[in-house]
Amino acid sequence: MDKIFDQLETLLERYQELQELMSDPEVINDTKRYMAYSKEEADMRDVVAAFKRYKELKQSISDSDEIMRETDDAEMQAMAKDEMEASKKELDEIEHKITLLMLPKDPNDDKNIIMEIRGAAGGDEASLFAADLLTMYSKYAEKQGWTFDIVDETDTEVGGYKDVAVMITGDSVYSKLKYENGAHRVQRIPSTESQGRVHTSTATVAVMPEYDEVDFDIDPKDIRTDVYRSSGAGGQHINKTSSAVRMTHLPTGIVVAMQDQRSQQQNRQKAMQILKSRVYDYYESENQSEYDEQRKSAVGTGDRSERIRTYNYPQNRVTDHRIGLSLNKLDRIMNGELEEIISALIVHDQAQKLEQIQSGEAKLF
Repeated sequence: MDKIFDQLETLLERYQELQELMSDPEVINDTKRYMAYSKEEADMRDVVAAFKRYKELKQSISDSDEIMRETDDAEMQAMAKDEMEASKKELDEIEHKITLLMLPKDPNDDKNIIMEIRGAAGGDEASLFAADLLTMYSKYAEKQGWTFDIVDETDTEVGGYKDVAVMITGDSVYSKLKYENGAHRVQRIPSTESQGRVHTSTATVAVMPEYDEVDFDIDPKDIRTDVYRSSGAGGQHINKTSSAVRMTHLPTGIVVAMQDQRSQQQNRQKAMQILKSRVYDYYESENQSEYDEQRKSAVGTGDRSERIRTYNYPQNRVTDHRIGLSLNKLDRIMNGELEEIISALIVHDQAQKLEQIQSGEAKLF
């Protein structure tokens, strides 16, 4: 705890410096500098406000203590005691809040995401489970007030998905859904099972932050773009024009094909968004050992083969294996009620970060 509060005075000085810089006409006229300072100031705002309140409470406790020691008036002493107890209670809450605010932040937490769901082991049943997961995330996104758009899909004859990609946009999407990255296992009786046996199937979920030109750029020379005629639904317009786009990132071999939009330009934009996220994810995975070392506080490794959660239909139970959490409310969770699981994962993540700070393995803020 002392390590955290030792840094707060320096942080407060920097915050005051930023406010002065942001009122400097020279900075105001330099959009790039102003935006950088503005973002830094915004990142500090909550912790600075909490620290100022912390200092007020410490002063209040000191004042109350002084009154209790120097006055013989019973009524004044009682009032000072009540004030001290209330301040101490709020002080404990503020200290905890500051501790959490000072934890290292994932720079991607505020970003929108691209989520890819793939049916894995289990054939048709895996593709149906992939469709169920898609519905679960769609309903969760709706409850959060986010926008949920399917941007690419390969369906199966039984009504499931071999793979499906969605773009989820809204407030701090990645901060909550990053924990969904990994392999999800389902245990249930498939509709095609005549003898009532429980089968086990899996689907993988990949969660990638959406990147724009400022965050991450790909050299145009590394991209080969092919256009072709779209197939499937869409009417005569799609059949008559070469609106579909296939982009290949030559250094990695990653391919994104997009034909769901009405125009070639729209397909290009969507394909580029997905390509950037996949390429970034690829490079992060290639440097996984270094990446994990830098972010030891991450819940799970994010490895696509890691079984992170089991959905047991006969027992109406969902188990998250990373934190040992089991909930007998699978029906509600599949209806998009993921808050309890995600909140538990966030708390677990925060606890790990605190441990690493106390052991000296990680730095603050």
